[in-house]
Amino acid sequence: MSTASLAPSLSLDQLNVADEDAFVALLDGIYEHSPWIARRAFALRSAGGFASLAALKHAMAGVVREAALDEQLGLIRAHPELAGKAMVAKSLTAESTNEQNKAGLTNCTPDEFARLQQLNADYNTRFGWPFILAVRGPRGDGLSRQQIIDTFARRLNGHPDIERAECLRNIHRIAEIRLNDKFGVVPTLGNQVWDWAESLARFSDPGFAENSQLTVLYLTEAHRAAAAQLADWMRECGFDEVGIDAVGNVVGVYHGEANGQTEEPPRLLTGSHYDTVRNGGKYDGRLGIFVPMACVRELKRQGRRLKHGIEVIGFSEEEGQRYKATFLGSSALVGRFDPAWLDQADADGVVLRDLMRDAGLPGTIEAIQALQRDPARYLGFIEVHIEQGPVLNELDLPLGIVTSINGSLRYVGEVRGLASHAGTTPMNRRRDAAAAVAELILYVEERAGAVPEVVGTVGQLQVPNGSINVIPGRCRFSLDLRATTDAARDALDADVRARLAEICERRGVSFTLERTEAAAAAPSDAAWQSRWEAAVETLGLPVHRMPSGAGHDAMKLHQAMPQAMLFQRGLNLGISHNPLEAISNDDTELCVQAFLALLDRL
Repeated sequence: MSTASLAPSLSLDQLNVADEDAFVALLDGIYEHSPWIARRAFALRSAGGFASLAALKHAMAGVVREAALDEQLGLIRAHPELAGKAMVAKSLTAESTNEQNKAGLTNCTPDEFARLQQLNADYNTRFGWPFILAVRGPRGDGLSRQQIIDTFARRLNGHPDIERAECLRNIHRIAEIRLNDKFGVVPTLGNQVWDWAESLARFSDPGFAENSQLTVLYLTEAHRAAAAQLADWMRECGFDEVGIDAVGNVVGVYHGEANGQTEEPPRLLTGSHYDTVRNGGKYDGRLGIFVPMACVRELKRQGRRLKHGIEVIGFSEEEGQRYKATFLGSSALVGRFDPAWLDQADADGVVLRDLMRDAGLPGTIEAIQALQRDPARYLGFIEVHIEQGPVLNELDLPLGIVTSINGSLRYVGEVRGLASHAGTTPMNRRRDAAAAVAELILYVEERAGAVPEVVGTVGQLQVPNGSINVIPGRCRFSLDLRATTDAARDALDADVRARLAEICERRGVSFTLERTEAAAAAPSDAAWQSRWEAAVETLGLPVHRMPSGAGHDAMKLHQAMPQAMLFQRGLNLGISHNPLEAISNDDTELCVQAFLALLDRL
């Protein structure tokens, strides 16, 4: 990380040579009125001290996670209310005063102040502790008052256990920012990635842009504008070659050292997608483009070339939102682009081939087939991605190592029973299609929950022409089955289909089931996974291995070359495919540093 313009008041060397009392005193104010956290963290210090500031942060977060419930609640209650009595009375700690000032809470309008006072009262009544929010935000430069009020109102409806955990995570973020201030650290690379993501989000499709929602579907005007912007940024970063290929992928190449060889040295392939789901987040996919871009920018700034080239691809399509052609962008690179996709029409009747040509792309299968990469020219494929789940959040870990991308099977189905009068049909004479599907849902939950790293979801339910006083005669549903291995996935699949048949036989109803997608599991390459692990260890962080329940472009590249992924923690319970999807600049700084460390070790 870079040093700030202000001189630091503390260094890691000073902290590592301090005795216990001095250690606690040096960290005074990091956690509000809670010196016990620093004291217990001191006991976790190795003989050589903490290897990095990230290691210190993780140790202190771990102390809080392992603390007793009353200690955790005491820590929460040690914090002042936002724009509360302590602020008015000017009795806040210096750290809290600085934070509330940066968020403009000392300049609330009368209406804003009244709203915050009411929210404080309602929150304390519901939970029994003050609302905690890191008001300096994910970039560290302050949330707006409206963002604070909106977050306050949203979290007021949370479950107490979830809200307590969110308060503690926000306390850790507050502590992280205070440590940065004390150590004079600015996460410059993380800020750059955060700024790129924020800027690229200005491109959004009509119908969503007007409501400040992010939606970028394949080859819309917003999609093409995002591609052009990515290409411009790649050129600014110092890539040697930048272009947009026949399927709309944005491709940037940073050459390796020639060393007198006639052939170009092999490349490391990396990247992710820049399309989004409808009303999605700013980091899903895009983080995996920006992080290697930041690495190339740093290499160029240092005047460095590596022994291998780096090829970064912003894949044009991964989400399958406009056409039934998921992984369209990465499929082209491995020779799996289905020619039939070109004849598909979207919901508005726009044929894919015509859309491509209107966007200035060739729209021919020959041009697309020419994009296939020769695996012999590549070292492998690596991808950075936001986790899209709560695991790293709950472990207070910024980074995780992906062991495998889950294989999946998807179905759409329908159960057919008999629609009849809800009042006159006895309970033992009903052929309720929805009740049959409800029974299936509970079985999927039970069966998937009984096996580690296996998941099953019924995400769509519809009773056509349903009425409040009619027993459902039809019920449509979706089925999504995933596991880290194909064997576990297929065992789940067989059991679920068998149970569906049994349920329908017993209830006197019939069913149809159509498979819409089948994706094989993609275990990480052992050598590349080890490289990610070594890179994370250089940051002083523990290595946490985990599967990816979501699909990624890496699972397509897996068909042609070795691949491995690195996850970065998401904020807001790790939620993704949602406007609440978020990252912090500090986590992203660590992610870029891990990527640079991996490059240095090749």
